[in-house]
Amino acid sequence: MNLLKLDHQHNNYYHIKFSSISGNSSTHSSFSAPHFLFFTTHKPKFLPLTLRYNNFKLKNVRASAIKIQSLSDKEEENLKDSEEYEYLAADGVVYKKTLRLVEGAMFAAVSGLAYLLSNSLAIENYFGCFFALPIVISSMRWGVAAGRKTMVATVVLLFVLSGPVKALNYMLMHGLLGFTMGSLWRLRTNWGASIFLCSIARAIGALGYVILSSFLIGENILALITVNIHASLSYILTSLGSQIVPSMNFIYTLFGTLLLINCTFFVFLLHLLYAIFLTKFGMKSTLNLPRWLAAAI
Repeated sequence: MNLLKLDHQHNNYYHIKFSSISGNSSTHSSFSAPHFLFFTTHKPKFLPLTLRYNNFKLKNVRASAIKIQSLSDKEEENLKDSEEYEYLAADGVVYKKTLRLVEGAMFAAVSGLAYLLSNSLAIENYFGCFFALPIVISSMRWGVAAGRKTMVATVVLLFVLSGPVKALNYMLMHGLLGFTMGSLWRLRTNWGASIFLCSIARAIGALGYVILSSFLIGENILALITVNIHASLSYILTSLGSQIVPSMNFIYTLFGTLLLINCTFFVFLLHLLYAIFLTKFGMKSTLNLPRWLAAAI
């Protein structure tokens, strides 16, 4: 009896041991196998080969992106440096603006000082044809705005050095003519239209000069001129045996026509003189010369 019990217990022991090894332990058994006989059911922490390749690829992409970003930063710095150097280049914007400003100031200084010295030494009649030349050159080289600025700078310089009277005289007699001629030549206008418009500008300046002088001396010079013309013409007609008395409207028309003819001849001579000067300066390609003058030069 005891032997059967022992044998039964022995069989139960081996049954429990085998079931614990296989992992199918009975829920009704109160026995538990030792902990070193159980195997873990967790999978090993080894990443697949595809995940390793993807991680490696992502690292390479990040590294290349960092390199590209660093290269782009260097390229931006090089681009900024090149732009800064382009500003100072011979064809840069800042260089051209600086050169235009310096040339305009130099032309204004030369024109103003030449007019001041010639007026002080009473030789204005000999060098009066050259006073408008700096404005024309500035307009031809840098545009209409540069010629206008040169004229204004010259007037301001003369206003500071010698007062408003000489500054206004220069603007009326030489400044308007130089600005008109330089603007028309810059726009490559025909010589016929250029001479006509410059003659009108010169005539307006001359009338303004006469009116300013009349205001300064307190006498109407324009009325004196027209009265003298009327008296001279009446004397000529009387000496010829004519009884015709010219009207004042006819005298005004005659005075304006003579003034315009005088200004036309003066402007035509200035066109010839300035064309020769600018050709000698190497600016012939920018001039719209007539065929006969181009062939002669």
